[in-house]
Amino acid sequence: MSTNPENHEPSKEQLAEGTLMSHLLELRSRVMKAVVAVVVVFLCLTPFTQRVFEAVSAPLIAVLPEGSEMIATDVASPFLTPFKTTFFVAIFIAMPVVLFQVWQFVAPGLYKHEKRFAVPLMLSSILLFYAGIAFAYFVVFGIMFSFFARVVPGGVQMTPDISAYLSFVLGIFLSFGLAFEVPIATVMLIWSGLVSIKTLKSIRPYVFLGAFVVGMLLAPDVFSMTLMAIPMYLLYESGLIMARFMLPAKTASEEKTAA
Repeated sequence: MSTNPENHEPSKEQLAEGTLMSHLLELRSRVMKAVVAVVVVFLCLTPFTQRVFEAVSAPLIAVLPEGSEMIATDVASPFLTPFKTTFFVAIFIAMPVVLFQVWQFVAPGLYKHEKRFAVPLMLSSILLFYAGIAFAYFVVFGIMFSFFARVVPGGVQMTPDISAYLSFVLGIFLSFGLAFEVPIATVMLIWSGLVSIKTLKSIRPYVFLGAFVVGMLLAPDVFSMTLMAIPMYLLYESGLIMARFMLPAKTASEEKTAA
């Protein structure tokens, strides 16, 4: 009685199905770890929800006219808004863990030289994201809120709603956090070979104009737009400098070809 060896070998479909299931299980594990990190940070911050909201709203409180204060127009806002603020702060704090889980999921599929390149890039992206948030909190908010407080029309009292304020600052934080990722995007474009350093240098005027267009789309007012666009362009220039240090072989070959 002959046996067909093909019956004992897994088919391509079975192998693909097994690989897909292993990837899905790995993805679920990474997502769960990221969620747990956010939840743990949130639970640690929960006893301090009022202090967290006070810290986030401090730039606006500092410039409110004398006698003005923030208000809550929704019945549940005094309770829910500090918790929402704490939750988003927990996400920002846990972001390194979240990105690390993303890296652990992607890393097995990368070559050794790609891993050496990706690690400093990931660390730089985290630092730049936090730098964008810090720039918004310590620089942009002070200038922007001071201007808003000075231009309040006569007969109008400035009493911002806490829920509206939370939505506003979250948008600013996210916008500046993403805007500060410009150097990473620049390095990635050069590394992938989509564009050359020479091309990126030649389009500087268009990048400068585009920074203001992006700022106009992301920022809610002309002041934050300007304060976002100028650093964005400077970060673009820093991305070109980063590419020279992180991709010396590619930049040297481009310069040799151009010569």
